[in-house]
Amino acid sequence: MVRTALVAALSLLIGAAGLVVARPAAAASLVPVTGFGANPTNLKMYTYVPDRVAATPALLVLVHYCGGSAGAIAGGNGKDFLTAADRYGFVVVLPEATRSEKCFDVSSPQALRRDGGSDSTGIMSMVSWARARYHVDSARIVVSGFSSGAMMTTVLAAQYPDVFTAASAFSGVPAGCFATTNGSLWNSTCSGGNLIKTARQWGDQARAMYPGYTGRYPRIQLWHGTTDTTLAYPNFGEEIKQWTDLHGLGPNPAFTDHPQSSWTRTRYGTTGTQATVEGVSIAGIGHQLPQTGQLGYAVSFLGLDGSTGTPSTSPSSSPSTSPPATGTCRVTASISSWNTGLTASLTVTNTGATAINGWTLDFTLPAGQSITSGWNATYAPATGRVNATNVAYNAAIPANGSIGIGFQAGHTGAVGAPTGFALNGTACGG
Repeated sequence: MVRTALVAALSLLIGAAGLVVARPAAAASLVPVTGFGANPTNLKMYTYVPDRVAATPALLVLVHYCGGSAGAIAGGNGKDFLTAADRYGFVVVLPEATRSEKCFDVSSPQALRRDGGSDSTGIMSMVSWARARYHVDSARIVVSGFSSGAMMTTVLAAQYPDVFTAASAFSGVPAGCFATTNGSLWNSTCSGGNLIKTARQWGDQARAMYPGYTGRYPRIQLWHGTTDTTLAYPNFGEEIKQWTDLHGLGPNPAFTDHPQSSWTRTRYGTTGTQATVEGVSIAGIGHQLPQTGQLGYAVSFLGLDGSTGTPSTSPSSSPSTSPPATGTCRVTASISSWNTGLTASLTVTNTGATAINGWTLDFTLPAGQSITSGWNATYAPATGRVNATNVAYNAAIPANGSIGIGFQAGHTGAVGAPTGFALNGTACGG
């Protein structure tokens, strides 16, 4: 059973956030949803849909802390996310635990396996329901949570890397750190910061949650207070080990700064606002995150403000955008590169007056680039002129709607964006 001390410590979280922007109170409110799909652990689902929703909105899954609820996080330490939703038009899904401790299961074997039949399964049913109802941009499905919700955030990112593009976890632990086999949801070794592994061991533990997956993992932002005694501070370093390994990165940050005097921020891989892995350590703070203003950083990192990130000043990261559309489609591309690898995120927009049902996007890779894995489409061949073909869940692109796809590739020096885009044979750009 989860210790009552955890619930007591987490009660300090409520009301601990500031405003992203100053706006009048929104008319929108939390709405309960039932019948959303498979829900083996009887979670509750709530949505927050702003009065003005983007045509193809982003989707944020916001997961509460132990002893919390959807209403408590929406009206307290997660309120800034809802304020941002009012401004930027994205949709928020808020799962709610119903077991007595109001904690999420990140411990059982069922919880730590993709579609395993515990809380993560129910949360993904909520995601599927919201995607279909609100025509969500599949390239901007993200997750954030606090404490127990942070632990669920890393579990969801590990189990469903083909769904989530980014995650932000406040005061959590590595995915799988809380694993138990005796029915308990509490792991004292992990909570005390005494479960220490190599980066590869942590990475393998996350990879075991989705066996056989070879694609990219979500970008992740990790926050922790140095005096946290509920989920001890060493877990912060173990999280960074895990996620740098999942992204094939080394242990040394590419960028370090201090956004505030008590903060130390490190970035790994790419170095802009939407770095591959970002860690923010808060000196002298315990289990009391997020604090005033911190969710504004998370909004930007997750891309919920519509941004594509501040480009790195390093020559190894070079965002690029394709030319304007010439037909009934438009494609924009953002490239982040390192050493001999890169990732490309493509947004495909149907600018025509009718929906597209079933699509293939053709494009040409720069010489020396070779696709090694991809998401939200199937890709063939790996070099030269490539065909990216829809998967089952994103075959339809509504009129004036968009979908997001992407891939990881190796390169021999050329790090530019693909060219010659054509959607179902119609040119989208030069």
